[in-house]
Amino acid sequence: MDRTLVIAKPDAVERGLAGEIVSRLERKGLRLVAAELRVIDAETAGRHYEEHQGKAFYDDLVSFIGRSPALVLVVEGPEDTFKVVRTMMGTTNPAEAAPGTIRGDFGIELTENLVHGSDSRESAAREIAIFFPHLA
Repeated sequence: MDRTLVIAKPDAVERGLAGEIVSRLERKGLRLVAAELRVIDAETAGRHYEEHQGKAFYDDLVSFIGRSPALVLVVEGPEDTFKVVRTMMGTTNPAEAAPGTIRGDFGIELTENLVHGSDSRESAAREIAIFFPHLA
């Protein structure tokens, strides 16, 4: 079984969409391994988004992810579960995301695109270790 990290970002929680996101993941056949509703502090956000440090949007990214609670999840499924989740999420820009995807159905803005999913097995392992070290 493969595991990946998913975050229902603050905008998803604020809009009451966290349950919809979890429901879609479960209906797809993915299994929840861990879940926590938490405000992501700046230090954790900095570790999570370290590849973006120095970019113009970095401070806004860290500020947004910590502005209110997010639902942080580890989901498990078949090989390349991260690809399954990324497909379900839709493209980063909700205006370009296909109908039927989370962002295509519910997304409004590029900067508030509802959900994060690890983009590789390596990223999944790194991100799970940040948020759920006992699972690493």
